[in-house]
Amino acid sequence: MKKTKTLWSLLLMLVMALFLAACNNDSSTTDKDKETDKETPVTTTTDAKAGGVVTFGTDQAPEGVYDPAYAGSIVDSYIQGFMMEGIYDVNDELEYVPNLAKWDISEDKLTYTFNFEKGVKWHNGEELTGEDWVFALETLADPDYDGPRFNYVEGVKGAKAKKEGKADKIEGIEVVDPYTIKVTFEEVKINNLESLWSNPMPKKHYEGIAVKDLGESKQVRENPVGLGPFKVKKVVDGEYSELERFDDYWKGKPTLDGVIVKVIDPSLAAGAFQNGEIDIMDIRPQSVKELSALSNVRIEETTGVGYSYIGLRFGHRDQATLKNVADFDKFNSKELRQALLYALNRPAMIDAFLEGKAEVANTVIPVTFWTAADASDLNAYDFNVDKAKELLKTAGYVDKDGDGFVEDPQGKPFKISFGHYAGPAAFEGRSQAIIQSWNDIGVKTELATGSLVEFNLYNEMKDNDDAALEAFFGSWSMGSDPDPSGLWANDAEWNYGRYVDEENDKLLKEALSEKAFDQDYRKKVYVDWQKYFNEELPALPLWENLDLYGINNRLQGVHINAVGFQTDVYKWHIVE
Repeated sequence: MKKTKTLWSLLLMLVMALFLAACNNDSSTTDKDKETDKETPVTTTTDAKAGGVVTFGTDQAPEGVYDPAYAGSIVDSYIQGFMMEGIYDVNDELEYVPNLAKWDISEDKLTYTFNFEKGVKWHNGEELTGEDWVFALETLADPDYDGPRFNYVEGVKGAKAKKEGKADKIEGIEVVDPYTIKVTFEEVKINNLESLWSNPMPKKHYEGIAVKDLGESKQVRENPVGLGPFKVKKVVDGEYSELERFDDYWKGKPTLDGVIVKVIDPSLAAGAFQNGEIDIMDIRPQSVKELSALSNVRIEETTGVGYSYIGLRFGHRDQATLKNVADFDKFNSKELRQALLYALNRPAMIDAFLEGKAEVANTVIPVTFWTAADASDLNAYDFNVDKAKELLKTAGYVDKDGDGFVEDPQGKPFKISFGHYAGPAAFEGRSQAIIQSWNDIGVKTELATGSLVEFNLYNEMKDNDDAALEAFFGSWSMGSDPDPSGLWANDAEWNYGRYVDEENDKLLKEALSEKAFDQDYRKKVYVDWQKYFNEELPALPLWENLDLYGINNRLQGVHINAVGFQTDVYKWHIVE
């Protein structure tokens, strides 16, 4: 097997030809990725008008889960962004600022006292109290809670004891009065606040529902109640969700009459924008050129907090103990992992499949964050087939039977099953480029299941440590906290590779310790962690994503920042 850079280029050209043909056939889609710019206001001589309905387009159907404690779909989170509120918000500087509550911190940094706003109404007319938030925290720590958010309460004193069935209530929560709640943590950490669950639950609306049944209840899936500027009016599964203005919204009456979240075939996005069918959409890079040609649409992009990577499986998650167990040794060789990254021509892939709308990443802390390591501190892993083959040979991965593919150091056949979720044409091309790149260095690689996997099923496969996903494409958004523990801590639920490493966990915990209240010290520890990650490569960083939005010029008041587009949606308005 004599594979060369020229052959790889030919493959890339072929994939691009097929992809562009698909785009010319009214198919304009791509990956959801992120980068820089603030809101770009459009100069207009017309006045804003009160009322009207705007439509947000999405190319995925929602799962229909309207409580954040149970939701896992990005589309569901968009809907929640119009109808839900939390105790804090995140500003443009990625700082946590008070929203539904203000807080004071005790001298020993262990106890936070939250003072809730009075007069805030739920969509059913009930007043919000601190007890609604306590109800949410207690629910997340309940042994019967089957959602994915326990990690947002596990740092509170006594939460683990309740989760294990050893206590009826969380010891560290004290209801001082209906509007004042004290929360005491197990230990001092720099991000105790950022790691604490923010969203209250409507306690009376959920009254009488057992925790084990709550996630599937009508109150969560059909008749949700929120605190935000819009409330759910009608849901048509797989098609759209209609929200109407909530006149008693605590920050003031929203300007719009309503918002519709509508599923749109991404190949029809340009036409939908042109005829006014949609007003705003989270778009893919291949849509930018076509949408930019429309006089009634503006494109906005911003530095995001997301990145894409290839996960590698090291074990499984023990659901009984909530621990990750490293018992799969296929990727134990560091040289093998490094060879797999050297084999990928990431700049070419970004140009081919992301229209250049991404930057190569060699760390999993995006440059948006002040904790990101300087590029000079990291190995760049520039595309180098010869280096990849050299590393394989050093580690004992050699082609012993002359079939063009290496055997493992014990002389046994070696093959990687690589998984990728389904989507537009770019996803097929991207997955094939990765597979071909690894085959080119003699590492036999095949597509898991034989085809791209439906997105929700793909997530289930990752959750359940499906054996077919030995290596898998993934994307991750860090939110506003620079702590990467949610994906990379030894026992993190979203550590889908089940990577367990003593030094990894030691550094991540040190970056949250009391010493980390010194910002310079915290950055140093995170840089040390990134250097370690960059050397060990428990996963293969690919690129930092760009957030791209198409917005109809008639829609104004939209504020884009690193964490999204739904800041103060009650101020959105229409100009004619």
